[in-house]
Amino acid sequence: MVARLAADGREIVGLDNLDPYYAPELKRRNVAALSGLPGFSFVEGDIRDAALVRRLHEQDGVDEVVHLAAKAGVRPSIESPAVYADVNVTGTTTLLEAARRAKCRSFVLASSSSVYGARSDPPFRETDPPAAAMSPYAATKQAAETMGRTFHRLHGLDVTALRFFNAYGPRQRPDMAVHKFTKLLLAGEEIPFYGDGSSRRDHTYVADIADGVARALDRCPSSGWRVYNLGNSATTTLSELVARLEELWETKARLRRLPDQPGDVPTTCADLTIVRREIGFAPTTGLVEGLGKFAEWYRREGHTPS
Repeated sequence: MVARLAADGREIVGLDNLDPYYAPELKRRNVAALSGLPGFSFVEGDIRDAALVRRLHEQDGVDEVVHLAAKAGVRPSIESPAVYADVNVTGTTTLLEAARRAKCRSFVLASSSSVYGARSDPPFRETDPPAAAMSPYAATKQAAETMGRTFHRLHGLDVTALRFFNAYGPRQRPDMAVHKFTKLLLAGEEIPFYGDGSSRRDHTYVADIADGVARALDRCPSSGWRVYNLGNSATTTLSELVARLEELWETKARLRRLPDQPGDVPTTCADLTIVRREIGFAPTTGLVEGLGKFAEWYRREGHTPS
């Protein structure tokens, strides 16, 4: 994402607390890979630190905010709901308030396909009625959207919420399916396989997500309040995903079959009608190609033999 925005000529200040949800050294490696980009600087800190956030706005003249920070993960949120509410709701509010005070021209907020709940009528449209959240994580994303809309209505801040659908690709979190399954597959270890394999996901390649964020940021000023889906609008079952990885790595998976997980939904699938019409978002990377690009990165990182 940073590389995509830097390519547009933006100066970028990154803020992240390097949360130990997964190994901070992996996050530091990702930051180091961006250190040579012109106009990029990084600050280690927490989005809930109002004084720090305000100071960054003042000293760096921030006029656009891309808020991608969150306590991530559906399943862990069930175990620690208060932490998720603090980071994802309080943190979002802190950033919105700082942007309001600094009179920022635009604020782009990362939401999630989880806000659609356990729907069974895909594709999901931004105009669909609100759904019951299936996890504390989903509830915090719904709350973050509501706070963004409130700041627009009260203060005129231009806010765009982007609902990401199962983003994957290089530098992906190691607990996400594509990364986790690849590691276990190549190690000859069992892959946790929840349910009967029929759950479907709309996997979206990271470069397409980054393009959508950049387009939304360009469109945001004077657009008011907007919500857009960023997905691939094509679904893959859990069984099909494992099969694609088996083919890619020419390795047979060992499955540990488990019951459905609390908080999981049967399907995610994005309708792209509005986002295509309003900002020209059109994903170009299908799952097979995207998995291939992920595999190239995985090899480059030294995770597998050449």
